[in-house]
Amino acid sequence: MNAVLELRDARKTYPGSPPVESIRGVSLAVRGGELAAVVGPSGSGKSTLLNLATGLDRPTSGSVRIAGEPIERLSDRRLAGLRAYRIGVVFQQFHLLPQLSALDNVATGLLYRGVPAGRRRADAAEALSRVGLAHRAHQRARTLSGGEQQRVAIARALVGRPPILFADEPTGNLDSANGAEVLGLLRRLNVEGTTIVVITHSDEVAGAARRKITLRDGLVAHDTGSTA
Repeated sequence: MNAVLELRDARKTYPGSPPVESIRGVSLAVRGGELAAVVGPSGSGKSTLLNLATGLDRPTSGSVRIAGEPIERLSDRRLAGLRAYRIGVVFQQFHLLPQLSALDNVATGLLYRGVPAGRRRADAAEALSRVGLAHRAHQRARTLSGGEQQRVAIARALVGRPPILFADEPTGNLDSANGAEVLGLLRRLNVEGTTIVVITHSDEVAGAARRKITLRDGLVAHDTGSTA
């Protein structure tokens, strides 16, 4: 199966005195259907790797390919389009609009695709159903529990059916019960065919993934490989 995400000797250096090389030659590929966890201590390069993998930043050297497209060669406009159509991202902070309903929050995930309003809402309703929140579609985001808000955020990331979903500490702001619920949801979505990469400090979250990629000092220290 083709790689959905591929890094080839990717490096990222931030200017300073001295310059900081956060990622120092990372090569890895994530293939369709995988559930992979990226782990490592603070300062290991996890956040930089996430920024490169989601197209929020470009490598200083080497290559990062998202759905086969080398992001270092794309114009800003083409990169924005690639991110809108090919990537879903779930953040530790839910980033929901508190006064909007769950349905309307999910529908915002399609704004940059130029999808008509009626279709956006229909697709949003389907995405909420996938995460088990169809019955909460018209509740304002601020009235939802933390676990429900994270599930809305996951639905928003999935609404456009991107080839790959990134989750940055998806259980970090949740209690153990809600965290377990969200983790179970991610596993179910993966079984249904969604490719997922989780950035995490949590041993429990990492243990739920079939592949574990450990970063240390900007390098891949260990990669269990895919068993998908």
